[in-house]
Amino acid sequence: MSTLPKVAWIGLGIMGSPMSENLVKAGYDVTGHTLERDKLDRLAAAGGTAASSVAEAVRDADVIVTMVPASPQVEAVAYGPDGILENARRGALLIDMSSITPQTSVDLAAAAKEKGIRVLDAPVSGGEAGAVEAVLSIMVGGDQADFDEAKPLFEALGKTIVRCGPHGSGQTVKAANQLIVAVNIQACAEAVVFLEKSSVDLAAALDVLGGGLAGSTVLARKRDNFLKRDFKPGFRIDLHHKDMGIVTDAARNVGAALPVGAVVAQLVASLRAQGDGGLDHSALLRAVERLSGARV
Repeated sequence: MSTLPKVAWIGLGIMGSPMSENLVKAGYDVTGHTLERDKLDRLAAAGGTAASSVAEAVRDADVIVTMVPASPQVEAVAYGPDGILENARRGALLIDMSSITPQTSVDLAAAAKEKGIRVLDAPVSGGEAGAVEAVLSIMVGGDQADFDEAKPLFEALGKTIVRCGPHGSGQTVKAANQLIVAVNIQACAEAVVFLEKSSVDLAAALDVLGGGLAGSTVLARKRDNFLKRDFKPGFRIDLHHKDMGIVTDAARNVGAALPVGAVVAQLVASLRAQGDGGLDHSALLRAVERLSGARV
């Protein structure tokens, strides 16, 4: 019998499916629930167990992981008679790896404490590729003892794992991460259009830029997206739009000015309004092309 904790995984989307499968590969007993039947079948094929409801998934779990799109979805699976807090056992550890508002995380931790359930907020960065390769960056908020307990599980999912402070801190750092990523993608997109309009060999230019100070994980990860105009979603514009709302609202609450971030947030919103919300966030290139009168 495995001595590893039993895991309930709620949310098997682009990120959640490969992450849960990596736990199965690491020897964890994983029971998952999501709304899509094919995603449940995928987990079962990988060696996990499919559950028909949140309540069924969490009932016997030592650790519960949620990986859903936004705050409303976290609240939907956490609260109510069929939710996590009413059905998980006392002493269970709830790890929310979604990207949500810091206040939602703080409120969830307080509500869970009344039920004897511990909580960590642990959003991730690295996109679909990072999830598949188990090299995610994981930023965590919550008590040190709970973080220490969860560390082996996190190590099956990522490479950079840091406790950033109390409840909500992980989400605050994730908001900053999304600000940096969006601004970086926008800068790369503008550079691509500039280079192409200047008749420069784009592949060669991106190679040399990647080797200098302009190099970044964003440029390395999204290089082929730009070259091939391949915008199959690894992280959708819709989700980055949500995250830019989180960071601009949180920054306003603490009195931090985000002049460049505010502009990029509007560009992300405009791309979504033009019907590109389901594309990868590297599709910011399309917005720059439209402004430049180039191909889309």
